[in-house]
Parts: sequence; structure tokens; C-alpha cells
Amino acid sequence: MQNPKILVMSGSTRTGSHNSRLAALVAKELTLADAEVTRISLQDYPLPLYDADLDARAGQPANAIKLKHMIMAHHGVFITSPEYSASVTPLLKNAIDWVSRVRERGDPTYAAYKNRVFAIAAASTGRAGGLRSLMALRQILELGCGALVIPDQVSIPMADQAFDERDNIVDVGTANLLRAELARLVDMARLMM
Repeated sequence: MQNPKILVMSGSTRTGSHNSRLAALVAKELTLADAEVTRISLQDYPLPLYDADLDARAGQPANAIKLKHMIMAHHGVFITSPEYSASVTPLLKNAIDWVSRVRERGDPTYAAYKNRVFAIAAASTGRAGGLRSLMALRQILELGCGALVIPDQVSIPMADQAFDERDNIVDVGTANLLRAELARLVDMARLMM
């Protein structure tokens, strides 16, 4: 059986980001779970702030189209989401918004968010572990874009102390929850093949 293709991205491009660290761990664990993994950084897809007038005047930026193609080339997508002001980062929301606007060759609305499965997790130095960003991200993906997001999610509190020197999660219970979420993502992604 062919392995599902899963895209991994972080909603942060900050140097030393806990969510980028988590995305790297997710990519490693997914590879061990027999998935074909692509890890990207939104830093490689710079986009202007979404503006409907700019969209109407100039069309979608090349990087929005490239990011849409990247998402559509995968059966599953895993997003790690830092928490900014009890929500997702402006960087992540902007990328989602631009990709949602790209229409090519008669694509249906929100084409990049259909026919694939999404999974989400967060790491934060706070006690909630980015949980509020996950609630906002789930709402954006499910209600806003019509995406299928698995119910499993992991939030990692006190992220500055949550990883060991090899970037594995120290807490065994949290590490097991993440592995269970990843196994479910792989299983669901196989159904999308």
C-alpha cells in the first residue's frame, strides 16, 4: 500500500519558535509512522496582507498559488499554531486567507481545504499550551474553509521546558497523545488517497 503524503507547517517563523520545533518533531514521527512527509516554512511563501482590492487589482500572488498547490499535493496537513492574543498568528491566518481565494481551472471554493484531512497542535510557554489558538484555528479551517479537521489535538504548555535536548517531548503522556493524533491523521489520510 502506498504511504499517504502529509504536509507539515508551523504558524510561526520566529527564530527559536516552539511551534517550529514541534513541527520538526511531528515530521519525524510521521515519517516513522510510514507517511511521506513534506515540511515547509511559511517564510518560504511571503505574502502581502490579504486585501480584496489588491486581489481584484493584481490577482493572487504567485506564493499563494504555490502554497495552494503544495497543500493540494498532499492527503493530509498538520499545522502547529502559536497563540497570539488568544488566536492564531497573523502570518498563519493570512496564508489561509490567500490560499482560500485562489481559483484555477474551475476549482470549487476553498479547493485546497477539501478532499484532505487536517490535524492541529500548539506549543506555548503559557499554562494553556496554545489551546485558544487551536480553538480559533479549528473554527477557521472547519467553519470558514469547510476542511475536515480530526477531533484529536495536542496543546503543550510550558513549551520552554517541554522538549529534551533531542527535541522530543519530555512528558510521556503528552508524547503519547501526539503519537495517537499522528496515527489517526495517517489513517484518515489513507482514506483520502
